Amino acid sequence: MKTLFVDCSMGAAGDMLTAALLEIVCRADEGAADNARIDKAKMAGFVERFNEIGIPGVEMKVAEDEKQGITGTHVHIYVNGEEEQEPGEHEHHHHDHDHEHDHEHHHHHHDHEHEHHHHHHSMADIEALVGALSIDEEVKADVMNVYKLIAAAESKVHGKPVSEVHFHEVGTMDAVADVTAVCMLIHEIAPEQIIATPVATGYGSVRCAHGILPVPAPATANILQGIPAYSGDIKGELCTPTGAALIKYFVNKYSQMPPMCTEAIGYGLGTKDFPKANCLRVFYGESVD
Repeated sequence: MKTLFVDCSMGAAGDMLTAALLEIVCRADEGAADNARIDKAKMAGFVERFNEIGIPGVEMKVAEDEKQGITGTHVHIYVNGEEEQEPGEHEHHHHDHDHEHDHEHHHHHHDHEHEHHHHHHSMADIEALVGALSIDEEVKADVMNVYKLIAAAESKVHGKPVSEVHFHEVGTMDAVADVTAVCMLIHEIAPEQIIATPVATGYGSVRCAHGILPVPAPATANILQGIPAYSGDIKGELCTPTGAALIKYFVNKYSQMPPMCTEAIGYGLGTKDFPKANCLRVFYGESVD
């Protein structure tokens, strides 16, 4: 059975999952020159296709990088030319105007006034936006289902109905981009089953616009209800709401790696350095009954 196995021992974040799956889709053919793991032309092709599907103001860029000797791919999402970040630190996350996360393992703080210069999106805006993308209808349905998990978690945290939760523009487009990319890649890989390890969340606390939140952040904790998760031994935020929602939606069962003959391995890198390589690894192959 065609199996995708996701190692969440360093958590899960949308951009890291995108990068790992992209490596699986763009793996080099057997016998590639210089032992290349990745077909660069295929990868450039996906990035170009993704940049033309119509997410307003969004541009994806990819870069090869290394974490503690492991070579992998880094995915950057720019919204109207800006990346959610502090200088030199790449940041990916979903948040709304009430709740500014410090996702994807970085420290980050926006001045609150700045928030109000951005347009905010309602759930209806997101549905219209996703409906207009030039991607398969099945993929659109997946994107909306994942996004609804995130929105429902935010609405619980803020104690207001989903219809009234407003999402901050840059964080929203960033989350829509990550979710859409992952849904497109899974559709392309078309595994018969997806297995993941229990999810490491990290521990400690994280700064946000309204002060300090515990890790996992409340929205992430809500999404992870019902699936096996643990704090692990890394201080910091390893699992983001976007990462948690993607895992929850796509994974069929949680276990360590089953017996499988692996055909491809994808390495998606985060930015921040931890005592362990900040890497989400995905294995694709035939599981052995």
